Amino acid sequence: MITLSIKNKLNRLKSHLGTENSSKPEPEKKPKRSIDLPFKEVWDKEGVYPFYFEDAYCLVREKEYCLDQMHGIYSFGQFKSAVEAWNSTRLRHPLSAAGRDPENIFFFDTETTGLGGGTGNSIFLLGQASLQGNKIKLKQHILPHPGAEVPLFKSFLESIDYSAMVTYNGKAFDWPQVKTRHTLIRQHLPKLPLFGHFDLYHAARRMWKHKLERIKLSAVEKDVLGIERKDDIPGFLAPMIYFDFVERKNPEGMLGIIKHNEIDILSLISLYTHLSFQILRLDDKQTPMEIYEVGRWLSSLGESSEAQTAFNNISGGETPEASAARFALAFEHKKHKNWEEAAVLWKETAENGTLKTRIISCVELAKIYEHRSKDINRAIGYAEKAIELYQNTGKEFEKTSLKGEELKNRLARLYRKRKN
Repeated sequence: MITLSIKNKLNRLKSHLGTENSSKPEPEKKPKRSIDLPFKEVWDKEGVYPFYFEDAYCLVREKEYCLDQMHGIYSFGQFKSAVEAWNSTRLRHPLSAAGRDPENIFFFDTETTGLGGGTGNSIFLLGQASLQGNKIKLKQHILPHPGAEVPLFKSFLESIDYSAMVTYNGKAFDWPQVKTRHTLIRQHLPKLPLFGHFDLYHAARRMWKHKLERIKLSAVEKDVLGIERKDDIPGFLAPMIYFDFVERKNPEGMLGIIKHNEIDILSLISLYTHLSFQILRLDDKQTPMEIYEVGRWLSSLGESSEAQTAFNNISGGETPEASAARFALAFEHKKHKNWEEAAVLWKETAENGTLKTRIISCVELAKIYEHRSKDINRAIGYAEKAIELYQNTGKEFEKTSLKGEELKNRLARLYRKRKN
C-alpha cells in the first residue's frame, strides 16, 4: 500500500518535474509587422503594397495584361509566336530564343538617380514583366528611401527565376548598375542569377540607324512600333522627382515615373517581337532597307545562305537598296569562291553604285582579273579606274581601310607584271 501511495504521488507531481512527457511551452508569437505607410490609400489604389525584409520594406506594384491587348503594332500574344518561330528555325542569331520557353524570358528596366555609373548612382525602381500562363504580368520594385536597398533587391531576386533577360542598353547600363549596388549589400542577399541577355539597343541601332537620328527607345517606339506616349515624364526629370518623393512621401510624381517605367518594359515586349519577325522574315511590311540590314547582320554572323536569300529578295531594279544588295551579294559569292558570279555583280556596282562601292568594286575586279583570270590588262583597267574615282572622294575615306597609297602600289605592281 505504501508503494502504491508513493507511485500515485509521483504521478500527480510529474507535470511539475520537467520530465520528457511534460508539455512543451508554446513558442512566443512575434508581433505582426506593420508600418505607417504615408498616402496608403493612394498606393492601394495603384496596386502597390509593402514587401518586408529584415525590419525594413520596399514597395511592390503588380499589374496584369491580356495577351490580346495591343501595345503599338503588336499584341502581347505575338511575343509567344515570336519565341515559337525561333524554336522552329535553325538560324543562329544573338536574339534567338531557340531552346527557351516564352515563360522563361523576362523584360527588365531600371530607373536610377543618375545616368553615370559607380556607387554614387542608386537604383530606385526595378521593373520586370514576363509571360505567365495567359497573361503578361508586370512587377515593379520601388525604393521608398535610400536605406531600403536590401528589401528592394530581396523582392526583386525572389522574382527572376528565368533563363533570359531582355533590356534596352542593359548590357552597358542597367545590369552593371544592378551588379554594383548588389555588391555593396551582397552579405544580406543571395547571389545574382546567371541568364542569357538580349540587349535590343544594339539590334535597333543596326536595323534603323538609317532612319533615326537617335536610337532612344522613345524614338523607336514612335517611328517603328507605332507607340505614342501621352503625358509621359521625361527620363531626365526622374531623379529630381524621386528625391522630392523621398522628402515629402507624396507619391504623385513617383506614379508618373512608375508609368514611364511600365511603358518602357511593355515596349521591350513589342520590340523583341518586331525584331524577331524582321530577322526571320515574318513581317510582310518589311522595307527593302530593313531586309538589306537583316542580310548584312546575317552575313556578319556567318549565316551566308540566309544572307544571300535576303539580298536576292531586293537585288532587282535600280533603287539604292537594290544596288547595295548586289554589292553585298557579290561578297557572299566571294566567300564561296564563286568568282564569276561575284564579278558580274561588281561590274554592275562599279558603274552604278555609290562612289565608295564603285571604288571597292573596281578594286575587287582588279583582284579577280589579276589572281583568278590572269588578265593583267583588265586588272590594270579597273585599278586605274579605282584611282581615278578615289581622287574625287576628298576626305570621304579618311576613316576607312581603303587608302590611296595602297591603290597606287597595286597599280604599280600590275604595271611591273605586264612588263615581265
